[in-house]
Amino acid sequence: MLVEGLSDQAAVEALAGRRGRDLAAEGVRVVPIGGAQAIARELERFGPRGLDVALAGLCDAGEEHDFRRGLERAGLGPQSGRADLEARGFFVCVADLEDELIRAVGVDTVEEVVEAQGELRAFRTLQKQPAQRGRTTEAQLRRFFGSGSGRKIRYARLLVETLDPARVPQPLDLLLARI
Repeated sequence: MLVEGLSDQAAVEALAGRRGRDLAAEGVRVVPIGGAQAIARELERFGPRGLDVALAGLCDAGEEHDFRRGLERAGLGPQSGRADLEARGFFVCVADLEDELIRAVGVDTVEEVVEAQGELRAFRTLQKQPAQRGRTTEAQLRRFFGSGSGRKIRYARLLVETLDPARVPQPLDLLLARI
């Protein structure tokens, strides 16, 4: 399973665990590729010209084109749109996985999670910054998660653990159903 980064890996593994799945025991490996620009290299490594293993993945909407082009170049058929990506087991998050999780969990609950981590004051400070004024709370939370070392990874796991099982973001749900 190819995902863009470590926070995506943390979210996938946390949701699998919540669902009672042991991905390693199932022979599934979640591979953070270090950003969408690396997808072509990883598809060469794991795809039909490389190890030829079953593949699935997750990407952000802004990187959908990179993933489609990478799949085509790796010999995995034409990728003219999102339906082709999904048919190959690759699913697209609206903005990114953090955005999907914030919407699914809800801003109030996300802020409760931030408070439980002792970081609500730091978040409120970020909200007061001129660049953040006028932005939605969801956008501010995404910025906050990306602004601290390891924060994005930690909150990906925490938000999945807080998530109502009936509100799992569709790309994440489809990805786990695929494997």
